[in-house]
Amino acid sequence: MSDYDDLAARIRALCAGETDEVALMATVACELHHSDDRFDWTGFYRVVGPDLLKIGPYQGGHGCLVIPFSRGVCGAAARTGEVQIVADVEAFPGHIACSSSTRSEIVLPVTGAGGRLIGVLDIDSDRPDAFDQADATALTAILSGVFGAA
Repeated sequence: MSDYDDLAARIRALCAGETDEVALMATVACELHHSDDRFDWTGFYRVVGPDLLKIGPYQGGHGCLVIPFSRGVCGAAARTGEVQIVADVEAFPGHIACSSSTRSEIVLPVTGAGGRLIGVLDIDSDRPDAFDQADATALTAILSGVFGAA
């Protein structure tokens, strides 16, 4: 399990002074992915149009290229602006199976300056029930620290 305090400090240091959202996403995805063996796919889907996400920087196997806000866990996070913690992806109505090995997932909305939704952070695990509210709280704080000033 991640030491989120150490991870947050490392990410803050790596991202200090950077304002390019894609560069920030790439750095955050890399650091998160390699910090915790629960994280099998770690990446961002960027808002590219009305109600539409496209894959951004990520670590892991192939991801879905395009996800409408109306579909899947990523779409739900983008549509509602709320963190989605899914203990069993098979039980989530409309789950998009980008990888057959995924068993659980956490997706967090990512907002930039002025509260504008810029995308979602998606972390998949091949373990069932891999994520909880402590993960959501820590990851939300990391994202806010990086993208709140972008």
